[in-house]
Amino acid sequence: MARHTLIVPALLLAGWATVALGVPRQQQQQQQPPAPQQVPEVSFTIRGGPGTPPHFAVPDFLALTSDAETVAAAKAIGQVLWDDLQFEREFDMIPRDVYASIPAARSVTDVPFDLWRELGADGLVIGTVRKVGTGMRVEMRLYDVQSGRAALSKQYDQGASPGAPVNPRLFAHTIADEIFQQQRNLRGVARTKIAFDSNRDAERVGGTIEQRQAKEIYICDYDGANQRRITVSRTLSITPDWSPDGRAIAYTSYARGFPDIFISFIYQGILQRPTQGKGQSFLPAYSPDGKQIAFTSNRDGNDEIYVMNADGSNVRRLTRNPAIDVSPTWSPTGLQIAFVSDRSGAPQIFTMSADGTDQRPLTHESYCDRPTWSPAPYNEIAYASRTSPGGFDIKILNLDNMQISQVTFGQGSNESPNYAPNGRHLVFMSTRGGGRPQLYTVGRDGRDLRQLTKVGANFMPNWSH
Repeated sequence: MARHTLIVPALLLAGWATVALGVPRQQQQQQQPPAPQQVPEVSFTIRGGPGTPPHFAVPDFLALTSDAETVAAAKAIGQVLWDDLQFEREFDMIPRDVYASIPAARSVTDVPFDLWRELGADGLVIGTVRKVGTGMRVEMRLYDVQSGRAALSKQYDQGASPGAPVNPRLFAHTIADEIFQQQRNLRGVARTKIAFDSNRDAERVGGTIEQRQAKEIYICDYDGANQRRITVSRTLSITPDWSPDGRAIAYTSYARGFPDIFISFIYQGILQRPTQGKGQSFLPAYSPDGKQIAFTSNRDGNDEIYVMNADGSNVRRLTRNPAIDVSPTWSPTGLQIAFVSDRSGAPQIFTMSADGTDQRPLTHESYCDRPTWSPAPYNEIAYASRTSPGGFDIKILNLDNMQISQVTFGQGSNESPNYAPNGRHLVFMSTRGGGRPQLYTVGRDGRDLRQLTKVGANFMPNWSH
């Protein structure tokens, strides 16, 4: 996004709040997890025909108790799991509307494999759902249809404690991630979340005569579901960045009338302000180990890149240039930082060592902004590049060969890309839907575009680790 949109005047913070939701991967054992229990299995890979991915089918799970909650959960788990498996494009998912001719399995072990073979399925997920006390139990099998053998068998429980919530989508997301890990040695993203800022509640900034619209921090599931508000500030709360452990979000807030960095520990209800109003500070970026935060500040009179410990101590200045240096992003090793600088005349992507040495340009275009470094095993930086007088597109710079590929092509303005934790997808903001920015995900190859938000204007997405 163009630099002027990152620093917008705003005034006082009226208050803040946190919301505990469906939980990132790193918090699942402390926050309402489906606790996996191993069931004996023989692990092997299900294969398709020569040169083709295996055909997978995921019918509705079986409700073993007749209460409405269990019946609804069984249907939701099957649909969400199908969508999760489709997202990575590792399997050829057989559409669910063609399953009607096949009788439902009577249990996870009583399955009409001959009919599924006729439908062309190579892999089949069969599952059951039942009430267990105040909670819910899900059992699943991933079958190789040709042999009838189970490649993966799991049992999960949720909500065993009184008052603990049951989240059917979390069952599905957990199963999907385990299937990807076992069948493809791939880290799935079904349990990850996306943070962003939005003006969707149409609130006005408090304490000012001017009618300025507030922005707040929101989070949602990777697929756009469960969109929930995190801050309640009546000011500008923008540019969120997840901590690597998924417990906190650092962001820029105008709570004191100028940009400063806040950290919200969203599952504990704790708010910290590590920069303490020393100049204007914004655009925080956690280091891969979570111990440091890079950020931009004008505390010494010019916008420069700084690094501090995550608690605000040991602040070090990395850039010293009369130009403006902003938007830091860390390499996956933590040894380098990419950033934006206009020192060559127009904003371009630069890189430097994490101690500020060896600063050098990477791009030579009309205008580049908001770099994001890919996770391993990829070695690339995605960024927004001006491709028309009024618009940007997402590009990817391969750091191994310095080749640039383009991901979006002129439909609206496409900005602020950020990688999924497995590096296979990008989330970004775009005006392609009619003017107001919305969030989209797309494969790093430019395929499989999906819209996540539709309400209000939504900006600066950041994918949890």
